[in-house]
This record gives sequence, structure tokens and C-alpha cells, in this order.
Amino acid sequence: MTTAIADARAEGRVLLNEVEAKAMLAAAGVPVTPTRLARTATEAVALAEELGFPAALKIVSPDIAHKSDVGGVVLGLKNATAVRRAHREMLAHVRQVAPAARIDGVSVQRMAAPGIEVIVGATTDELFGPVMMFGLGGVFVEVLKDVAFRLVPVEPRDAAQLVRQIRGLPILQGARGAPPADLAALEQLIVRVSSFVADHPEVAELDLNPVFVYPKGAVAVDARIVLAQPGEEREAL
Repeated sequence: MTTAIADARAEGRVLLNEVEAKAMLAAAGVPVTPTRLARTATEAVALAEELGFPAALKIVSPDIAHKSDVGGVVLGLKNATAVRRAHREMLAHVRQVAPAARIDGVSVQRMAAPGIEVIVGATTDELFGPVMMFGLGGVFVEVLKDVAFRLVPVEPRDAAQLVRQIRGLPILQGARGAPPADLAALEQLIVRVSSFVADHPEVAELDLNPVFVYPKGAVAVDARIVLAQPGEEREAL
């Protein structure tokens, strides 16, 4: 059991925060945007200056699963003054709309360059066990529901089929003269996420949304990991 999972168990949490989730995924070779935890405005400014601008701040709370719903995400911060102001205003707003939520701090990251947004995720089926999911990300996953599924473990051949199963494949292939996305990098990311899920039976759900795919490379910008309830973990694959 990793330190992040052990800490969550000790604190009675099933939701890993973004910083914990990304650290675990990065250790497994999944490309993620470097993200650090700041407990004060001064720490947030220092981390933004270290990681680079433009910066993004996101609320970190064991009681808030969807940060955007409570105004807990601020993007495009161009300098230290903007980071300090955003930190103050975001915490004040979150405390107003979610007064009972425990707040551990904010995550700080440099904003990634825009790319084609996809979602890579995993869930646990009662009958079949862990299942990987892939589709177009951002608003597309909610509006179009264009997703495909594969059982874990996902091998390279499975990942290639998974990517090519969605109706939105032409967007990834370079629709209307746009450069094609790096499908090889995307498939490798999917395989590594599958391996991560297979190796961690404590993980019940995982969402990487969005993953930005570029003409060269791919990176997960946000990460969410939900643990199984204690005693309900499946066996490692």
C-alpha cells in the first residue's frame, strides 16, 4: 500500500486529492502536469513562480469531489499578484458555499498548452472487475457520451482498438486540416493507466479529465482517484 493510500485510509478518506493522485500516477509513468500543494497564499505564490506561469489554482478538500461546482478552480493566473488575489477570493467563496468542507489548501500547477481533450478513466464492475474507459473529454463526454470500454489489463493492441472505437476518431486523426493527434502517445498513456489500476486493487474509480493530446505527446491535466471502501478491495491482477 502506498503512502498516499495509507494516509487516506488512516484519515477515513476514500478520495485522494489531486496532488496525491498525480504523484502516484507520475510514479507509474503516466504523464501528468506537475502539481504541488500550497497551504497558504505565500506558498501558492512561491510554487507558481517555481512551476511557471500561467498558473492554475484548485481547492483541495476531502469533502469536495467536484471543485468547479463550488468555484474551486481558477485558471490563467499570469503573475504573483493574480495568484495571491485568486487564492484569497477562491477560499472565501468556497467557505461561503461549502462552509462544512475541510480545506487542506490549494493545488498549484502551470497550465498546460491546449490540446485535443480526451478522458481516460477506470471503474469497477461488480461482475467483470476493473474496466477502462476512453472518450473525447471536456464537454464532449457529457454531451455526446462517445465513450468506449475495455477490461483491465489493457494491452497495446487493446488500447489501439479502444481509441479507434469512438465515433469522434476523425477529430484525433486531424479533421479539417488540423494536425493529427499523437495516437501512439495516447495509447501508451492508456496502457500505463491500465497497469496502474491492475497493480492497485484499492482503486475503485479513476478519472483523468481532461487529458490533452498534442501532435507530439499527451498529458493528464486533472486526476481523480476514489478508493474502495476498506475490506472491499479486489485482488491485484
